[in-house]
Amino acid sequence: MTKAFTDTPAGSPVGRSVAHESAPLHVTGKARYVDDLPELAGTLHAAIGQSTCARGRLVKLDLEAVKAYPGVRCVLTAQDIPGENNCGPVLHDDPLLASDEILFYGQVLFAVAADTREAAREAVRLARVDYAAVPPILDIDAAVAAESWVLPPFSLERGAVADAFGKASHTLKGKASVGGQEHFYLEGQISYAQPREDQSLHVICSTQHPSEMQVLIGHCLGWHAHQISVECRRMGGAFGGKESQSAQWACLASLLAVRTGCPVKLRLDRDEDMTATGKRHGFQYEWESAFDDDGRILGVKLTMASNCGYSADLSGSVNDRAICHIDNTYYLDAVSLRSLRCKTNTVSNTAFRGFGGPQGMFFIESAIDDIARHLGIDPLLVRQRNFYASEPGGARATTHYGMPVNDNVAPALVTQLASDCDYAARREAITEFNRHSPVIKRGLALTPVKFGISFNATHLNQAGALVHVYTDGTVLVSHGGTEMGQGLYTKIRQVVAHEFGLALDAVRLAATDTSKVANTSATAASSGSDLNGKAAQAACQNIKIRLAAFVVEQCQGKITAAEIRFENGRVQAGPRDAPLFDQGFPELVMSAYRARIQLWDSGFYRTPKIHFDPISKLGRPFYYFAYGAAATEVAIDTLTGETRVLRTDILHDAGRSINPALDIGQIEGGFVQGMGWLTSEELWWRTEGPQAGRLMTHAPSTYKIPTASDVPEVFNVRLYDNANVEESIHRSKAVGEPPFMLALSVFFAIRDAVGACLPAGQAVALSAPATPEAILRAIQHDAAPLAAQQLLEEIADGA
Repeated sequence: MTKAFTDTPAGSPVGRSVAHESAPLHVTGKARYVDDLPELAGTLHAAIGQSTCARGRLVKLDLEAVKAYPGVRCVLTAQDIPGENNCGPVLHDDPLLASDEILFYGQVLFAVAADTREAAREAVRLARVDYAAVPPILDIDAAVAAESWVLPPFSLERGAVADAFGKASHTLKGKASVGGQEHFYLEGQISYAQPREDQSLHVICSTQHPSEMQVLIGHCLGWHAHQISVECRRMGGAFGGKESQSAQWACLASLLAVRTGCPVKLRLDRDEDMTATGKRHGFQYEWESAFDDDGRILGVKLTMASNCGYSADLSGSVNDRAICHIDNTYYLDAVSLRSLRCKTNTVSNTAFRGFGGPQGMFFIESAIDDIARHLGIDPLLVRQRNFYASEPGGARATTHYGMPVNDNVAPALVTQLASDCDYAARREAITEFNRHSPVIKRGLALTPVKFGISFNATHLNQAGALVHVYTDGTVLVSHGGTEMGQGLYTKIRQVVAHEFGLALDAVRLAATDTSKVANTSATAASSGSDLNGKAAQAACQNIKIRLAAFVVEQCQGKITAAEIRFENGRVQAGPRDAPLFDQGFPELVMSAYRARIQLWDSGFYRTPKIHFDPISKLGRPFYYFAYGAAATEVAIDTLTGETRVLRTDILHDAGRSINPALDIGQIEGGFVQGMGWLTSEELWWRTEGPQAGRLMTHAPSTYKIPTASDVPEVFNVRLYDNANVEESIHRSKAVGEPPFMLALSVFFAIRDAVGACLPAGQAVALSAPATPEAILRAIQHDAAPLAAQQLLEEIADGA
């Protein structure tokens, strides 16, 4: 069992590995997702009609046959939207339904509501559509050449870049690319809109951001927010794909429901989901690094371009976070950076676990790896030489965007992991193995992570909660966070039970609902527990203050509020062996109720200390950093390009973990998902012909996520003993996104193995995902035949 590092009392649920609150429901199939809910009488089912053109103008949209299909009750086009035809969360550049301009292959043209889902899906196929097609822009190179941007390019200068390059002993140029990634949540996009009395609407939606759904539904209907409520009890996965991109489906379901007066459910199938929703942003990099003989970076020049798709969506913030993570754990004294936000005729890319952070780190880890290979130094040593200073306030303790690094545990954490996983001895053993193995090559990499925790957009760092204590001593909690399997509800339950000194089964979580807690932020940026945990704690403390005052009054001033303890289902004051007051929590609550003491309250939390200028990209955007490191060993087959991950050791900083079991699960899952992004998950669009712009990897048959057989054969995951230096909830640290970037160790281990096939010092031209084809290209055309010839010679010698 994972060791728990906690400062809470022995009887507290905080810091303990308790089961996920929905685990019994999950494993018995009783957990209700949106599509499992009983349908109201008269429920209609919706389907969408999509474009088969990537770029152009809509010339003709003939829907007569669609309308005439049996069971069809409503056909919705852009002209039927009473309010704003937009689901863009920031810029109003993302139409719900195409009206004239076609922006990508798969764009929604119209929606149908019918008596059955089958009837709706059959009907949409009868549409007759004509386009005036224009050659689409489908990749970053084409967008840069056309100067096609969703947002203006941004430049950042920090330090004396020219001087750094002038005095450097070495300079290197490099280029790389990393692909996008499909979210592939198990539960697809779904919304169920239910009209209510007096021109109001309730929407049950699989979304990370109920409040934004409420706002955008209001905009498309021309309604006010108080007419709409949005509810989400749980999602079957999200990973960022249901932060902004759930809005289109919530809005279309709502429009159809209001237009027909009937409940309407809209559920995409997997092909529709993958062709109509955004992905992780793919990035391309060109850089030049200046460094000394020891591999210490003196300066960096970087152009970083991202594929944003056809609209802005959240691309501004994604690229801003990428800028804030080009350093990872390394001090950059002089930086010249240009960030390009490219507009292409593909789906509008969006939030995905890490939100630009992984793409920023990919660059610096590539640059470090190149430097190490150029100098003939172990990459781990080069990484360690470039770390931020361990002590705050020093010359090497400020980021390129002006934030002090006050909590740098990366040097100590990496040193511990390198020792624990026997890095040095394994490095020697792998070198010796490769010397005698012509076909199978092994590689090893140990990569660190420093990930900033908070939304870059400062105003989003707030949360609210509502706590009800009932007269039998049980507690119901509502808050603004959403549960997508990560265990947020479980951690909030632990926090509330700890505050009142209750057993976990005395606390229950209500579904997240905008009619209970208003104006909430998305459950994203790894901040769900930080924000909502603090808000729920504040609500509990407000109630406890009143209960404590009541106890003091009952004791006629013989005790003070500071002496009162809420522990083990009781409320006590005075010495533990002879308390002056001792009563069960349910009894005290009933007495307080009879004395007309308020037994419910709200709580609010805003993250302190943070500030960020969205124009200059300078400030302190993050409350703290989460750290981690992973050491991974791989083997590649130089004849086929196939890869196997042999062993991974992870040491991760979760602060004082609220629930070590959940955090370990997040670390393992994040790592494997990141491994998929960097190895097997390749998005591919047609580039020529009448289907140019069509996504061909639109199903599990063509898009390959990791399976159980891809998990490392040896997989060691441990938590690092460290308390958060900031006053987070119980000094814990966020753990949703940071582990994703631990998978960089897999890619750079593969890079190390590829390097073993090449002459010493030769650059490794490997981009991600490192598919078998990419690995063979990186080995180069003459390396694989040479390995094959060596193998044949060995076989002949053996015979």
